[in-house]
Amino acid sequence: MSLKVLDRHSEALFEFLWCPVCGQEVFTHIPFEGVFCKNCNTQVELQESRETRGYEEAVLACFDTTTTWNLHVDEKLRRDLPDGSARVKILGASGAYEVDWWSPEPGEDWEPVVRGEFDDVEEPEKVSHLA
Repeated sequence: MSLKVLDRHSEALFEFLWCPVCGQEVFTHIPFEGVFCKNCNTQVELQESRETRGYEEAVLACFDTTTTWNLHVDEKLRRDLPDGSARVKILGASGAYEVDWWSPEPGEDWEPVVRGEFDDVEEPEKVSHLA
């Protein structure tokens, strides 16, 4: 007897996806635990959308900051999610994905970090009090 593995979401989807907390694009899969942002450990869960509107793929990416590392320490390099979670609906196909909507909707109170937003920001240097 062998176990059949279903690849429900393509690698191209993960190449398109980025973390709305820190803006990084690298995710790690931990078997039996889930998928996490490699930079800040925000968890992402992918769900197939019930409504595709004729697109090849329609996916809901649900982000949760329950497991995020040191969110309060590096707040200049991260942006917390409202109530600790947010969802994005992605439509399209490999090489042509687009964001359909965010929930909650971005506005005055919250904006997701855009891909690579903090890439050019250097972390503050640690000051040594040793002379």
